[in-house]
Amino acid sequence: MAGVNKIFKQVQKMQKKMELAQSGLAQKEIEVSSGGGAVTVRISGQQEIKMIRFDADFLKEDKAIVEETLMMTIKEAVAKSKALSESELGSITSGFNIPGLGL
Repeated sequence: MAGVNKIFKQVQKMQKKMELAQSGLAQKEIEVSSGGGAVTVRISGQQEIKMIRFDADFLKEDKAIVEETLMMTIKEAVAKSKALSESELGSITSGFNIPGLGL
């Protein structure tokens, strides 16, 4: 039974670390620009879009180009945000090992 108590304490400790890391990710922001600064997206470490900015001259471009550039910028921002999140949260769970759970 002592093994179960040890695992339970490890889970509690990991849960607290995860909560702190998630809170920290909400505060971190990543900014990505495309098209030579024509489109800028700012996103949190929890994939919440905080800001989208367009260069005024860029908005005069063809609608399809603006949409494609915006989509490309958002995808890059989300990918970078997910990588940051996986890196920070993965470091918390990497030392945690419960036989049979594959963590």
